[in-house]
Amino acid sequence: MKKITTLVLACSLAVSSSAMADVAKSEKQAKRSVELRQAIFSLLGSNMGTLGAMAKGQIPVDAAVVEKNATRINQLSLMIDDYTRVDTSGFDVKTEALDKVWTERSNFEKHIADFTTASIALQKAAATGDEGTIKKAIGGVGKTCGGCHDIFKKD
Repeated sequence: MKKITTLVLACSLAVSSSAMADVAKSEKQAKRSVELRQAIFSLLGSNMGTLGAMAKGQIPVDAAVVEKNATRINQLSLMIDDYTRVDTSGFDVKTEALDKVWTERSNFEKHIADFTTASIALQKAAATGDEGTIKKAIGGVGKTCGGCHDIFKKD
């Protein structure tokens, strides 16, 4: 399973890295692109919120919930590249994305890959049922989230 996951991730990165970001051709396209990518990040946030509360000891760790949220996060992580591919920087759209998303695309894609890898580790941790392992893996996902925000998102 690990070899298959690694192979799929490597192939998806090779395909996505071969293309540069597309430039939005109209304000309408730019606005729609922003809406779609914000939807992905909103869903990621909704799944991370519960996990963060578990990691901080605010709510009990529930391995079944962690597994469900980790699976969702993993699937959403695989969509980030697609939904951030349209460069909207040339239009006056409300976004928190910095232009670096498009000007430093290979670095951005590396951060996406790290996030996907962390989400896979969280899925595996959830399967163990071990609270310490789960909390550590939640921290790993949170770290990759925050690391990307620090570089590619406005304050």
